This record gives sequence, structure tokens and C-alpha cells, in this order.
Amino acid sequence: MNRKVLLVGLGISLPLLVLLGFAFRHDPQIVESPLVGKPAPNFRLADLDGNIVDLAELRGKPVVINFWATYCVPCLYEHPLFMEGSRRWQGEIQFLGVIFQDDPVTIAQFNTDYGSWGPSLVDEGGRVAIAYGVYGPPETFFIDRDGVIVDKAIGLLSPDQLLDVANRMLGASASERSEASSEAEGHGEDGLGRNSELARRFGALAQPAAATG
Repeated sequence: MNRKVLLVGLGISLPLLVLLGFAFRHDPQIVESPLVGKPAPNFRLADLDGNIVDLAELRGKPVVINFWATYCVPCLYEHPLFMEGSRRWQGEIQFLGVIFQDDPVTIAQFNTDYGSWGPSLVDEGGRVAIAYGVYGPPETFFIDRDGVIVDKAIGLLSPDQLLDVANRMLGASASERSEASSEAEGHGEDGLGRNSELARRFGALAQPAAATG
């Protein structure tokens, strides 16, 4: 009887131990997205001025989609990064912000106070967030010229990550990517730097997330 109980107990506990071991062995911020390597789910969303943005119409140009909110501290750290990125790659890469469970009025005021790096799109009912499998902000998707998701980052995006994926989408050579990365390091706390006055006002620095593929 005791042997049977032991065997049953082992049958239940061993799979749990294996699962826990797998979980602790992996970085919790690294999540393999089933969308990477597949066509990006299309959407048509209105920005804060009512203008419609159709993802399909952006085919032929790389796109960076960031799901964000003003209550999200890492999003505030990313804001200067995306501001610099949209300036750096103006006309080459389209940056889109999808509002994640936040008030459009609050977003509009934030953009007025701190600037906007791209259209802030209103996702009524969170349908686009659901289509992209977003759990919470910030999450960033990188879409190539053919409309395929080539990479995804969960959590705070680092300058090196943005530079690397952006240059890959634009077809930059390895030497050009290295030069761009060195240039970013030289910015310090400005431009593509990791810190900003805006971010310091809203809390402690979050850790950079890893891009997944």
C-alpha cells in the first residue's frame, strides 16, 4: 500500500519538479513568441486625431510597434529612446505606439508635455493587443519590409537592441552595426542613452529586456 502511494506521489511530483527546474533555468523576461517569423497581424486603428493607420499600407517599410502606457515606468524610460529612434530613422522606419489600457486624454497630455515619437493608436477593447499576444506594457514588435515579425522585446528596450534590430531590418552590414553601437554608447544619457530626466522623475530604473526570436 505504501509503495503504491509512493509511486503515485512520485508520478505527480516529478513532472512538477521538471517544470520548476525548466522555469528557473530560463530568464523570465525571455519569451519565445510564436509570432516571430510570421506575418504581423494586420490592423486599422485611429490615432488621437482620428486619422486611420492601416498596417498593410506600410508594407515596404520596416515598422516598430510599441505597446505602451503612461502608468508603465519602463515605458517612460523608453520614451527618449523612441524619440531619438524616430528622428534617426525618419523616413526609413515607421514607429507606431499602441495604447495599452490607458486613457487617450492622458496619452495626449503626455505627448504634449514630452513630445511624440509616432502615432499613438487607440486600441478599442484591446483587440490588437490580444492579436499580438501582449501581456502588459512595454512590448515591442519589429516588422520587416515584407510585413513579417522578425523580433520581439518584452520589457524595457535597450539602445543596443533597438540599434541592432533596426540595422538588421534596414540591411546594414556588420561593420555598420558595430559603428552605430559605438556611436550610441557615446551619447551617454542623451539621445539613445539608457537614462533620461523624464524617466528619473517616475521611479527606479528597470532592467533591460532581451529581444526574442
